Amino acid sequence: MKNGAFFRKEEENRVQTEGRLPPGQSLTNRLPVLHYGPVPKVDLGDWDFRIFGAVAEEKRWTWETFRQLPRVKIIMDIHCVTRWSKFDTEWEGVSLGWMVREGLVEPDPDAAFILQHCEQGYTTNLPLEAALAENFLLATHYNGEPLPLEHGYPLRAVVGALPDRNDLKDVYFWKGGKWLRGIEFRTADRMGFWEEAGYHNEADIWKEQRVG
Repeated sequence: MKNGAFFRKEEENRVQTEGRLPPGQSLTNRLPVLHYGPVPKVDLGDWDFRIFGAVAEEKRWTWETFRQLPRVKIIMDIHCVTRWSKFDTEWEGVSLGWMVREGLVEPDPDAAFILQHCEQGYTTNLPLEAALAENFLLATHYNGEPLPLEHGYPLRAVVGALPDRNDLKDVYFWKGGKWLRGIEFRTADRMGFWEEAGYHNEADIWKEQRVG
């Protein structure tokens, strides 16, 4: 009888043949829990989400108003800098690109980056072009269920890879912050927590940009 390790290796060989397994990565069937610091306590009664900085008008949503925004589902491959990859993961949430296209958020003409602000002071950055792309999502659900607390409930940013979309910027999973509370639009780049600690600022999965 084939065991679990055999099936995992068989699946890993398949995605590698399809060109979906970045160098230095291994397939996992789990969704590992990795973050810096303790899991924060969440009180949805005083929770809010802000978009601010280089925008025409700062915006703020309570949990009740944010959950009323239209959501989309995206199937993505996610790749952690710690060398695990998980394929065909399903996320549901609000597209930042949609918010900009619909005029809910109006970036300044010279805005070129975002900085994600999360609970407990954690931050991570992205070029604005990547944040507005189809593979970046303000996620509220994973696999059809609300995010588990340890994976960023009630809101986290998710950035992954879409198969057969070579036109998108594919970066390591840390570039999507858990327990997201705000997005700052910026005219100049500013490194986040792990970037300042020595992780690569670009974080391209295909170039193995793990450390700077």
